[in-house]
Amino acid sequence: MSKDKDEKSPYGAGFIAACIVVGAVLICGIVIIFAGGGRSTHAIAAAQQPVGAASVQPTDEPASAPATPDGGPAPTNSSGSERRTGSCGLPAGDQAVPAQAPAVDGWEVSRKVVVPRSSVYGPGTTDSDGFRHCFAHSPTGAVYAAYSAIAAIADQSKLVPTVKKLMVPGSATDSLLRQAGADESSSGMSTVQVVGYRVIDAGPDRVSLMLAMPVESVYMSANLTLVWHQGDWRLQPPPPGEAVGAPFSQHRDLSDFVKWSGI
Repeated sequence: MSKDKDEKSPYGAGFIAACIVVGAVLICGIVIIFAGGGRSTHAIAAAQQPVGAASVQPTDEPASAPATPDGGPAPTNSSGSERRTGSCGLPAGDQAVPAQAPAVDGWEVSRKVVVPRSSVYGPGTTDSDGFRHCFAHSPTGAVYAAYSAIAAIADQSKLVPTVKKLMVPGSATDSLLRQAGADESSSGMSTVQVVGYRVIDAGPDRVSLMLAMPVESVYMSANLTLVWHQGDWRLQPPPPGEAVGAPFSQHRDLSDFVKWSGI
């Protein structure tokens, strides 16, 4: 990174140093684990760039969802798109993008990350290994799923089973599995707390959003795209060689986000 570029950044080398210092923090850990050591510097440098909408990559399998259990017509939103219950039977519910912090039944710790819980939005099921899934087929359900996705990746000792459960199947996910399986350093627990979100784009079966996390005295954001796949929200994997959550960015405050956290 050139000296001129550092001088133009509102945080410059300080933010990069913070990201390196907290290398065990989740998002930096994802960069190292999935992008590979040679690409981690590039991914951290990308944090100096403005964030745009998360790029949407085509999936190898179309998103789908089961029909309603009673065989009746699936609920529809105002545009007439089908809105079905998920694999755990949670109703799709309100299809509006949550511009305010969603209601919660409570907050709980999942793999050392504080995540929301709701009987309306999910998770409907928590596996024996702590993996949370089954969320409502709505933008709010996707936000709930995104928070749980961050928690799922926090325990790096469970990366391989987590990737299998969390990511949309396909060649990009296969690449992540190979990388995670070959990286013996992907062990232990890293923690980061999500304190806000911003929905970038929301469609019937695909929601892109940014999640904000504190890193020292500033905030770092990651971009995630969730796809409705086989009755639940799954995470769209990045192209091979790219980091999960990229592009990253830095923020002085949470003015561009909906503040939402249990901490």
